Amino acid sequence: MHTTTTAKSGILFCDYYKQWISVYKDGAIRPVTMKKYLMAYQWLLKLVPQLPIEALDRIAYQKLLNDYAQCHERQTTMDFHHHLKCAILDAVDEGLIPHDPTRKAIIKGKQPRDKKTKYLNQYELHKLLDDLKLTQELTMDWLILLIAKTGIRFSEALAITPHDFDFVHQQLSISKTWDYKDAGGFLPTKNSSSIRKIPLDWQTVIQFAELVRNRPPDSPIFITGKVYNSTVNDLLARHCRNAKIPVISIHGLRHTHASLLLFAGVSIASVARRLGHSNITTTQKTYLHIIQELESKDIDLIMRSLSNLNS
Repeated sequence: MHTTTTAKSGILFCDYYKQWISVYKDGAIRPVTMKKYLMAYQWLLKLVPQLPIEALDRIAYQKLLNDYAQCHERQTTMDFHHHLKCAILDAVDEGLIPHDPTRKAIIKGKQPRDKKTKYLNQYELHKLLDDLKLTQELTMDWLILLIAKTGIRFSEALAITPHDFDFVHQQLSISKTWDYKDAGGFLPTKNSSSIRKIPLDWQTVIQFAELVRNRPPDSPIFITGKVYNSTVNDLLARHCRNAKIPVISIHGLRHTHASLLLFAGVSIASVARRLGHSNITTTQKTYLHIIQELESKDIDLIMRSLSNLNS
């Protein structure tokens, strides 16, 4: 790593950032996260290809963020800012930049697009499941059912092996993911909290006990070749249209599962554990709209209860 503390280093900011990624991130983070850092580097090449690192003051950095924000939503711009900031702070520590240019940065962005429906209600989910073609073969329709019943991530579902089922105790162990974006093969879970045992309903236990009976215990049950997220989303979309319900993504099934649990009165802590969230705050942020709706119902219930008390 370049360690000179002279005022004029002659290093371009984009070159420093590329080297920083190579030294500090390569091999230390998940490939999917690495892609985000490399994408940020590509945007530096596009927006500030000739910016010397010592010229990166607050105005130059704010202008960089503003230019990026012209074609990205605010949350994406915030992510871009976070991917750059750690490298910039290291450059400040090395004396390549005299002051932190990210201080008091203003995050802007385009107006968010209309979001697709993220989850189904209970009636819509029943209609979707009724449309699935659940044969004796382990097709992607079974994967759709399993995600709907457990709320597991797509990559976690692809990594399921017969060995992961504990039919006696009606549990499914989640301890790995499948690398469907690149070369295939098992990968670690998103975080340590993602390693968990999910209770299964008896019907799912009976169905999958039969389906995986004669399969190799440590081979993924849904993998027969290269699997694409878009292919499964297209299949799910067809089922949604057949059932005449809103079209959701495969990740939307995970949201559906969590939403139904919350509406059923399951605690946020239990939902967070079932989803494999690293903390309850993540669950609260993701399902804030549902939690607020439930709070309104709780207030009505409290008021009715109090009005029934005898004075």
